[in-house]
Amino acid sequence: MKGILYIVSTPIGNLEDITARALRILGEVDIIAAEDTRRSLKLLNHYGISKPMISYWGEREKGRTEEIMKRLNAGQSVALISDAGTPGISDPGSVLIKKAVEENISIVPIPGPSAFLAALSVSGLPTDEFTFIGFLPSKKIRRQNVLQELSLEQRTLIFYEAPHRVIEVLTEMEVLFPERNAVLIKEITKIHEEVLRGTIPGIRVQLEQSTIAGEYVLIIEGKKTERAFTTAEVILEIRYLMKKGFGRKEAAKKIAEAYGLSKKELYDKSLDEIP
Repeated sequence: MKGILYIVSTPIGNLEDITARALRILGEVDIIAAEDTRRSLKLLNHYGISKPMISYWGEREKGRTEEIMKRLNAGQSVALISDAGTPGISDPGSVLIKKAVEENISIVPIPGPSAFLAALSVSGLPTDEFTFIGFLPSKKIRRQNVLQELSLEQRTLIFYEAPHRVIEVLTEMEVLFPERNAVLIKEITKIHEEVLRGTIPGIRVQLEQSTIAGEYVLIIEGKKTERAFTTAEVILEIRYLMKKGFGRKEAAKKIAEAYGLSKKELYDKSLDEIP
């Protein structure tokens, strides 16, 4: 009989933010696969849990997946945890989970904290629809291309950002999201938690006057479409996407959805305006 893989959410800062079920599962499994065993040991020691652990992080993910799968196929139960939050969400875990699905291992979610959901809940921005991006590409050109595409998105946008890059990213965003409402949350649930609200330029100025440290969650309102856009503006957006490698039909569809226009009419118009 095969074992069970538990995907266990752990606190993102405050050690009290863990469920009774998560603690029970961590105490019952045969082994815990942790992103960083040293960091996870602090949590386990705090709650008096003593279990064998195996480290599971970026460079070791593929190799350790095979080892963990052998244990699961041998009938052992495994709890997968990350340093903070939910495994697989901008954290290691997806490789093991995919492999477990392929080999028909039972996978059980033990839900709990997630930094982006906690941040969204206090943002005051629309929550009915949102797009979670996570960390943007590290290379500037690729990152700017992603941001250009996201500038058309009408849903609330959610990003993770590291302290060494947050000012640079905010500076780049000012060009595309200058007037939008945004919220930047630092060290959520931790002692130095801080919430900055305003426009992107305003938040950048506030941040430059404070201590930049810890992890950040940035939430930006989606593109508004209250005003009427000229044909020239819309065609310009299609032309930009086509230059970036999008096919005409795909570009027209993307822009039509962003502006609430007819895909067919916009496609036909592009044939007249763009060679």
